[in-house]
Amino acid sequence: MNIVVKPYGSGQCYCRPDTTWERENKDFYSPECVQELYWAPILFARICKAGKCIGEKFASRYYDAFNFGALLYCHTGESDETAFTSCADHTSLLPAPLYNPVVMENEDNVYEVRRNGETIFGIPKVNFARQAAYGENTLKEIIEDAICSSSRLTSLRIGDFVAVELTPKSLLASREEGEVSLRATYCENELYDIRIIF
Repeated sequence: MNIVVKPYGSGQCYCRPDTTWERENKDFYSPECVQELYWAPILFARICKAGKCIGEKFASRYYDAFNFGALLYCHTGESDETAFTSCADHTSLLPAPLYNPVVMENEDNVYEVRRNGETIFGIPKVNFARQAAYGENTLKEIIEDAICSSSRLTSLRIGDFVAVELTPKSLLASREEGEVSLRATYCENELYDIRIIF
């Protein structure tokens, strides 16, 4: 199982190992070498049909469910390369249950992320899509574009996840600060509620 990620504002994709998948809402204990933890909120979809070089016209046939989550990036001060910062265990928060793609079309559904009780990201009525990186695209168009982009070089298999960063990576926590809580909801349902512990 692959987790294929399209970074914010990029046409390129990369893969995270399946050991990064956190689906049980467990707290994240930062390795000693990590000084700072960055993050990006994501929209992700589960692949239900194998394919490569998927065309835009057919992308909707290749996924059967979606949800929102977050990616954590561990910075040690030695390297800021994506491959290095994105391979730590339990740093891909891809919660369950997943939603039917039809739910994406309801503009009243809100995805909200809180850090220590303060909102740090939200999608109020999908208006985030007006950000420069996505133009006027809907959530459906954004995830389907990521499926097409990622399948140019990588074969997508049943059970893989394709994720799109919704903002550029930003600092979430640091060793100096200590413990931080991260909580997210969608459609008034809790997606994850974890502590990040240094």
